[in-house]
Amino acid sequence: MSEVKRADLTDGPGSMHSSGIQVISRAAAIFRALSDSEQGMSLGQIARKVGLPRSTVQRIVAALEHENLLTHAKSSGQVRLGPEIQKLARSANRDIRPTLRPFLEKLCKDTGETVDLAHFRGDHVVFVDQVPGGQRLRAVSAIGERFPLASTANGKACLALLPDDDSARQHLPTSEIIAIRENGYALDLDEHTDGISAIGFAFALPAGDIYAISVPTPSHRFAAHRDMLIGQLLAAKEGVLAELDANGGG
Repeated sequence: MSEVKRADLTDGPGSMHSSGIQVISRAAAIFRALSDSEQGMSLGQIARKVGLPRSTVQRIVAALEHENLLTHAKSSGQVRLGPEIQKLARSANRDIRPTLRPFLEKLCKDTGETVDLAHFRGDHVVFVDQVPGGQRLRAVSAIGERFPLASTANGKACLALLPDDDSARQHLPTSEIIAIRENGYALDLDEHTDGISAIGFAFALPAGDIYAISVPTPSHRFAAHRDMLIGQLLAAKEGVLAELDANGGG
């Protein structure tokens, strides 16, 4: 397949920024048109439905086909949603909790502590699953509870996954971001709740959603078992990433 250059997608004058936004908008319109057609559509049919010149549709379709987001059968002329967009759609709609639950349970058993699963939501994280620890004194939070980013282990881990130019990164010093990335985990040492410390790691799904797994622990126990908690968390992280990779992201 011949290479499609980004410049080929723009029509007429305009800045790179405005042209890029226009191309994204047109591509989204094509995706929506094709989502309503199980049999696929010809270039002409797409052009009429989205109100664009056929030549423009052809160039955008060629670029999206190059990325496996669309498929274009030359014999029939029909264009359909491609395997990559279908994969992303499945990932976006998939409930990741059943996949991760065995890892949460094992980490809880191995540490004896509560294990949380949180979902990154832009300016906070939301707890979506939890396995309470077996200790008499333990840290437990309600499912659905919102936690801040810069003072929690799961929030910090999520921030460290963001691109360097993401504005949300300003909540955490660059030096701490670097340390989290190098170590593979983030720490909360009595920062969010006095008497509670936590360790956590984050990971991103193909569709872009970011989740974090953390182990909150009474601080006196965390200090006594810190090395064990780090080791068990990193082992769980390796298992989670391997499982997600084997299953295409969850």
